[in-house]
This record gives sequence, C-alpha cells and structure tokens, in this order.
Amino acid sequence: RRKVDSEGRRFQDRWKVEYFFTEIENHCVCLICQETVAVYKEFNVKRHYQSRHSTYDKLTGHDRSEKLKQLEAVLIECVMKMVENICPEKKQEFANICLARNTVARRIEEISSDIKRQLTSKGVDFDFFSIACDESTDLSDTAQLLIFMRGVDDEMNVTEELLDLQSLTDQTRGKDLFVSVSSAIDDMKLPWNKVTGIITDGAPAMVGERSGLSTLICNKVIEEGGKAIKLHCIIHQQVLCAKHLKYDHVMKPVLKTINFIRSKALCHRQFKQFLLDIQAEYEDVLYHNDVRWLSRGSALQRFYSLRKEIGEFLETKGQPMRELSDPIWLADLGFLVDITKHLNVLNTSLQGKDAAVNQLYSHLKAFGTKLQLFIRQLSQTQPNTIHFSALQEIMNSFPQDNISAQTSRYAADIASLAGEFQLSFQDFAAIEKEISLFSSPFSVDPDDAPDQLQFELIGLHCDSELRSRHQQLSLVNFYRQLDKSRFQEIRTLAKKMLSLFGSTYMCEKTFSAMNFNKNRVRTRLSDSHLRDILRIKT
Repeated sequence: RRKVDSEGRRFQDRWKVEYFFTEIENHCVCLICQETVAVYKEFNVKRHYQSRHSTYDKLTGHDRSEKLKQLEAVLIECVMKMVENICPEKKQEFANICLARNTVARRIEEISSDIKRQLTSKGVDFDFFSIACDESTDLSDTAQLLIFMRGVDDEMNVTEELLDLQSLTDQTRGKDLFVSVSSAIDDMKLPWNKVTGIITDGAPAMVGERSGLSTLICNKVIEEGGKAIKLHCIIHQQVLCAKHLKYDHVMKPVLKTINFIRSKALCHRQFKQFLLDIQAEYEDVLYHNDVRWLSRGSALQRFYSLRKEIGEFLETKGQPMRELSDPIWLADLGFLVDITKHLNVLNTSLQGKDAAVNQLYSHLKAFGTKLQLFIRQLSQTQPNTIHFSALQEIMNSFPQDNISAQTSRYAADIASLAGEFQLSFQDFAAIEKEISLFSSPFSVDPDDAPDQLQFELIGLHCDSELRSRHQQLSLVNFYRQLDKSRFQEIRTLAKKMLSLFGSTYMCEKTFSAMNFNKNRVRTRLSDSHLRDILRIKT
C-alpha cells in the first residue's frame, strides 16, 4: 500500500505560483487550460506545465503573482457565469462558498502587505511621530512586542496604526526590546529625529533609568538631533492609584462569598435558579479579576445590588454572612461601590482610539477637582452624599445608627486617594504648560510662553477672527487653518502635541485580539501570520 506523504499526494501551495495550478474539490486543476492532473505528484504537475505552458516561464516575481491573480479571477468568473446559466437561483449560494485555507492565508498576507505599503508612504510625510510599546506573552510562550505609531503631517492629519509586531524568543530586557523597536522604525524608513515621545506600561524593562527601552529610545533620538519625552500610560497609572483604596475588610468577605457561590457548579446553578424564582434584578454575581481595569467596580456593584438575595441564599445553605447585618460594614461597602464607580467612569473616559494627550489630561484634572468636591461635602457637619448613592441608601436604611459619623473617615480616605493622584502622573505634569498652550492658546500669558513662541502668541491674541475660529472649530481644524508662515512655531508645537500618545490603550486592545486569534486550538499560528492578522484588525 502506498504511503500518503506531503509531497506525493497533497496539494502544495507553491504549485500555484510555480505551475499555475489550484485545488478544486480535491482535484489538481490547471488555471491556464482548466485540465485536471490525476495524481497529486509534482512530477505530473511540472510535466503538464512544461509541455503545454512553458511560455509563462518569462514571468517572474511580481508579474508572475499578478498573472496568478488574473487566472484565479477568470476561473471564479467562469464558474459564476456557468452557475448563472444552469441554476441562477443558487448563484448567491455559490458566491458565499468559503475560500480554501491557503487562499485565505495568501489574501490576508496581501492585505497586510498593502496596509504596510500605505503606512510607509504616509510615513514619508510625517513631521513628527511617537510610539507606544507594550509586551505580552502568547499561548505558545513567545514574547510579543507591540509597537504602535502616531504620526502627524504638515496638514495636521493624524495617523495611528500598528507599526509592527516583534516576536521575541529569548530574553525581554530593555536592550532586547530596543533592538526590536529600532528594527521596526528602520524598516519603515522613519527618521529618528522626528520621534517626539514614547509611552509604555511602566514595566522595569520599559522605564529603567539606565537600560530601559524608553531611556534607550530617548538617547537614540538625542544622538540623531531630536528630543523625545518618556510617558507612563495614563490608564495604567490611574489603575495603580485606584488600588490605593484597599478596603480589605470589605473586599475579602465579598470575594469569599462570590467564590463560594460560583466555584461549585451545583451551588452556582441553585443560586441562579433562586434569583430567577424571585425575579431579581440580575441573574448572577460577577467574578473579580484584578487584571481587568473595570472588574473591581463591576463586581462590587453587582454584589451590592444583590446583597439581600445573597444573604437569603446563604442562610438556606447554612453559611450566613454576618457582615450583611452590620450597618457600619454595609456603609463601607456602599462607599466603596460609589468611589469605584467614579473611578470606573474616569477609566472609561481615558479609553479609546485617536485620543489626544490634552483630552486625556483634562479628564484627569477634572477627576482631581471632583475628589476635592467629595472631600468638602463629606467633611461637613451635615454630610452631603448626593454623589454617593449607595452610601446614602445605607444611611437611610439605618437611621438609628450613627453612620454619618463615618463620613469624616471616608473624606480622609478620599484625601489620601487625591494625594496618590497628585504624586502620580508626574510625567504628564512636566508637560502641562505645553498641553495648556496647545489646548488653550488664548488663555496663556505670552510672558509664560517659550521665547520662540511669544511673538506669534501675541499676534494670535490680537487677531479677533482667529479667536472666533478657536471657539467655533475643533482644535485640529483650528491649527490646520493657521497661516503656515505667520504661525510656524505654534503649528510645530501643535503637531508635536498631536503626535503624542496618552495611553497604551491600543496595545491592550490588540493583545485581546491576539489572544482571541491565537487561542488554545490555534497555538501553531505563525508569528508572521499573527502579525498580518493584527495589522488588518487594527
């Protein structure tokens, strides 16, 4: 009995380019003459090609690939015309037939290559650009370094795209990451002196003072005659600040109860049926995942909403939760639910693609002002809990208990949180003047502006028409319409600010897409194909 090996009996994808053959319903078909070769053997395919179509040997490289596309298109067109004549009612069904896996892979490669070509073409026109880097490990234990680029041309057009995905099979030290980033930038032929900044997730290999990636990138830019700033992702810093409010005496019982309900299948089924029977607002409690940005607030909010139902269910199981009958603990739970809700709103506002650094920083400054408002309202003799609905509900439920006395402690905790926010975000505070000058040029005193901007800023302030435009137009359109010769330095500052990333949100979002595509049943997906998929995805 003959062996079925990969060379003798399976269609080889390279035969398409080398011999203009394709596979149709387990038959090896010539794209030129539509004849079929009986056996999947390269000798037979090659003999057919050389004996009948040797004139095509003059086609090489790109010309040969283009000819293959034309032949495939003709074949599909012929099939569709045949279907239209024989059974027109099934034309759509034939049009929806899935392509072969090799065809799909090749088209993904072509689309990715075209996107990269377009990005390279745009990169030539960039006046400034910055990069965002983040590293994670996929399911095959390969370290994947994502590199995003945000560039601005002379017309204030912003381009935010995936620059490259670099696969690291060895160590992930700062110098290893630097080699990968340098390779990606040089491959796109981008000048180093146009780099305005780099933003990372704050890992030691990224932000090390001597050999971190950010330091090495900034040193390289200085050597090339430019200047770049180092930024720590504003979302990561916000998440770290949010963890300052531990409240372990609340979180531990909550998580213990959630795990008790959800860890055993029988108990979990009974709890969901219990909620269904009493027509509760929600159908289940939520697991808490410390890695996910919004998980803590969502889990607490759901637990709080179902606290009475959870208490009744635990009673039936002989595992009563005593904390649910303690007014002070419930007040702490309500406060934690409310403050994490406010933190989640901030986190959500910081997410999104194409967000300018001034927009993100304004959200952060607004939240700091809100914290000061909370402190003043909760420190009053008669505490104002209008922005703390859960805490207010608990206080109304237990009027006889002196829960209002606890609000001074909550005010102190918020003050501690506000202090943590002030200590963080020092990298953004260092460029606050530039951000203010970019976002509100008419509010900045020329004496406080850099020397090279003072004359242009005075001219801007004295132009009533430009002041009117600033109020009516978006910020990008305002700077786009500024006279290039009259306001050259202000436009340069605007382009630098527009080119800066404020967060690594796109990296985190792309890692989610990576884990979805390279999952436990697709661990053999090659690094190059993964790069192509993510380039198209983003």
